[in-house]
Amino acid sequence: MEEKKGLSTTAYGGVNGDDYIPYVPVEKAMPELTLVSILIGCFFAIVFGAANTYLGLKVGMTIAAGIPAAILSTTFLKGIFKRNNILEANMIQSMSSMGESLAGGLIFIIPAVIVLGMDLKLTTIIAVGVLGGLLGILFVIPIRRYLTVEEHGKLIYPESMATAEVLVNSSAGGSGFKNMMMGVAGGGFYKLLSGGFMLWGESPTWAIKGLPGSVFGIDAVASLVGVGYIVGIEIASYMFAGALVASFGLAPLIKYIGANSSVALFPATKLIAEMSPGEISKFYIKYIGAGAVAAGGAISIIKSMPTIVKSFKAALGGIGAKAKANASHSRDTDLPITWVVGGAVLVFVLCWIMPSIVATGPLGAILGIICAFFFAVVSARIVGLIGTSNNPISGMTIASLLVIAGVLRASNIIGNEGMLAAIISGAIVCVATAVAGGVAQGLKVNFIVGGTPKKVQVGMFIAVAASTAFIGMIILMLAKQYGIGSDQVPAPQANLMAMIVKGVMEGQLPWTLVIIGIVLGVMCELMKIPVLPFALGLYLPINLSSGVLIGGIIRVLVDKKFKKNEEQLKVQTEKGVLTASGLVAGDALMGIVIAVFAFLEVNIGFGPKLLGDTLASSPWLSSVFLAILVFLFYRYTIKADKVK
Repeated sequence: MEEKKGLSTTAYGGVNGDDYIPYVPVEKAMPELTLVSILIGCFFAIVFGAANTYLGLKVGMTIAAGIPAAILSTTFLKGIFKRNNILEANMIQSMSSMGESLAGGLIFIIPAVIVLGMDLKLTTIIAVGVLGGLLGILFVIPIRRYLTVEEHGKLIYPESMATAEVLVNSSAGGSGFKNMMMGVAGGGFYKLLSGGFMLWGESPTWAIKGLPGSVFGIDAVASLVGVGYIVGIEIASYMFAGALVASFGLAPLIKYIGANSSVALFPATKLIAEMSPGEISKFYIKYIGAGAVAAGGAISIIKSMPTIVKSFKAALGGIGAKAKANASHSRDTDLPITWVVGGAVLVFVLCWIMPSIVATGPLGAILGIICAFFFAVVSARIVGLIGTSNNPISGMTIASLLVIAGVLRASNIIGNEGMLAAIISGAIVCVATAVAGGVAQGLKVNFIVGGTPKKVQVGMFIAVAASTAFIGMIILMLAKQYGIGSDQVPAPQANLMAMIVKGVMEGQLPWTLVIIGIVLGVMCELMKIPVLPFALGLYLPINLSSGVLIGGIIRVLVDKKFKKNEEQLKVQTEKGVLTASGLVAGDALMGIVIAVFAFLEVNIGFGPKLLGDTLASSPWLSSVFLAILVFLFYRYTIKADKVK
């Protein structure tokens, strides 16, 4: 069979999902879940999990695993094992992303046990990681076809498509590989100069005179420009609209109302008049954003409920011999639906019978499972919009904690017992939510390249089980050596979660802010505005949304330039997407290199010393270099290639 040189344009839409022909067609048999792919996948899951745990708690940064793992897996298979099997490489990158997702889910909340002055055991971390990871994988199964097949072309999954492009072009080579590597080189070099050498800042911001409390900024990073180009202007615009409401509507309103207040307004302990825009966002707007995300999630689940029910029925019907016979002719198979139900029951039983390890109690276990299902579905859909790197796990965890802690308090499960139960239940939800996002992203890649969902799901759980203990050991090591909440290990999310749980248990939480967010979400739905993109813009900093918007604008300009030549437009669009995927990959790979220097405590940031603190931190300097990156990306993309 002749080697294909890249993904077809139908990988991005234009056809019904059921009619899409994957890169490796069904009739071409290739091994996937092999001993080699399992061993390498577990190794990468442990490495990325350990790195993200350390960096997330100590340095305040994390590393996206999917794209770097796609490059590394192809390199390992080709260079060491002399195998060019894209499905094995896909298995490895899918397993690798589990380490990253698991680490993110655990470090967001589990250290809150220590912050609240209670003892945290390694066995507890392992149990939370394994049980939450199991739920995160299983709860995506009923909606897998809906998200990846039925929503094909509607949910873009930008990082999934970038990963798929990396796998395909690394495997096939050709002009597509050249375009992608140009993006990798550009994104990596830009990241080295800005995030490594610190010649300019990565998040220039400007205070708006005459509008106290407001701030405008741009995340001047290559990866967001790439993501914006891939997702397009529509999603980017909805996100930016939410950011505008937060930064130029809510923040100035809060500042205006509280400017003359002589007392601190809960949950802050500082006068609003003395607050920076960032502090207003942290103490007030974050809760509004969390409410909007929760509302968007609820609306999304209600809308997809018919499909979920249909998936359950189809899966239950698939237990029969006839369905098994049909499935043998297709790779479009998942783990049995009985595993989903059985897994939820197993988690509940284990939480109940192991109180010394998983101290949720039966009520906390039920609440955790319900919230895990809810936000696993939400997370799986959100990564279809903006990718896992920007998935607001903390916002969904906050919403979960509000519900769990509130119900526990209403049931008179209070004090240390209630706070511990809330944190452990919330941690299971947080892990499930983070893992579900990684699973959905991996399954989209799998759909594009032509792997078997069932085999990838098995590989993912093996990776979760293999990496949990290592992540737990690093959390406890850092806690013992430095202390959670110290300058060396600030763990900001875990401290926030501890504050929320304590606030609920003591009857002090800003429910009004959460309800405002819910109302804004409902308002968007009534106005036919997609709720989740708007809610994400509301919750995330405006810097991020504006960075994505720039990429979307470049896509519009490219489309406009070639709109009169449809064939040429397809060629240039493919070139732009490949280059944008490279920008994302290059940013991520160089982020790993910079993280290694941070881990070794080697300071390569000579920018402030070379240029002076004022110039190196100038937002205008950042803007100039971002403009140069955008211009070069645009010029390279519109340079006409031959029509195939």
